[in-house]
Amino acid sequence: MSVRIQDLRYFVAVAEELSFTRAAAERLFVSQPALSKQIRQLERTLRTTLFERDKRVVALTAAGSALLPHARALLRQWDDARRAVEEADGATLTVGFQTRIGRGLIPAVTATMERLLPGRQLQFRQIPWDDPTTGLASRAVDVAIAWLPAPDGYASKVVIAEDRWVALPLGHRLADHAEVPFSALLDEPFVALPPEAGALRDHWLAAEHRPAPARVGAVARTPDESLEAVAAGRGVVLLSAGNAAIYQRDDVVCRPVTGLPRSELAAVWRLDDTRHAVRVFVEACCLCGTASDR
Repeated sequence: MSVRIQDLRYFVAVAEELSFTRAAAERLFVSQPALSKQIRQLERTLRTTLFERDKRVVALTAAGSALLPHARALLRQWDDARRAVEEADGATLTVGFQTRIGRGLIPAVTATMERLLPGRQLQFRQIPWDDPTTGLASRAVDVAIAWLPAPDGYASKVVIAEDRWVALPLGHRLADHAEVPFSALLDEPFVALPPEAGALRDHWLAAEHRPAPARVGAVARTPDESLEAVAAGRGVVLLSAGNAAIYQRDDVVCRPVTGLPRSELAAVWRLDDTRHAVRVFVEACCLCGTASDR
């Protein structure tokens, strides 16, 4: 009998939420069908039923109730063991990101990490926008540099704040303006992040500052996809001032937007991750971000 740690994480999330929908969307950031499939596989492996299910209610069976405290303990022990191994051998710290980091942050942070934690290597992994945790929920990354708002249940520290700009296709009626009031964009079709991005999708649509929902002309999972859609005339997209410089293209025009608050780029990590290396990385990001903002 072989059970994966990830399957136990899925089981505990469903057991604590007593809802496949909430566990999938709010805790695990996977699709509900994928979560149900893994729970069924765990039940087949254990040769028992862990949940009673009907259209309205999910409840633990006697077997599920018996497994829950042991599953929690195993997950705690595994996380402690993984942290101990990583701290002992100076393992690589994997950093998640969704838009290019730039801003001189990575050379500065790398130099700071080398000074404070010699031998600790940084590895970077780009995560699509349909994972609002930037790889933290699946533990594909150790820490992330991501735009706020982050999902509930994660810690964050702001690294830098930037004005919001808009990317427009060449020849757009607003392309020759020095600045674009957000009110002038209300009727424009927008390139949106996927629905799974949650609050981050709303932020880049400036949903809170609209009298009516945005008109979505296209959906993109990555920054490059969004700018391809803009260049093709599918819509416009908000982006940060720094990213307007990083993602310069010949077929897209970027202009500052007035009437919107700034966006915040942050270091984000799991609340239960108390490793010294994560703490040092976060503080290095904040220090280097403050320096680059001066």
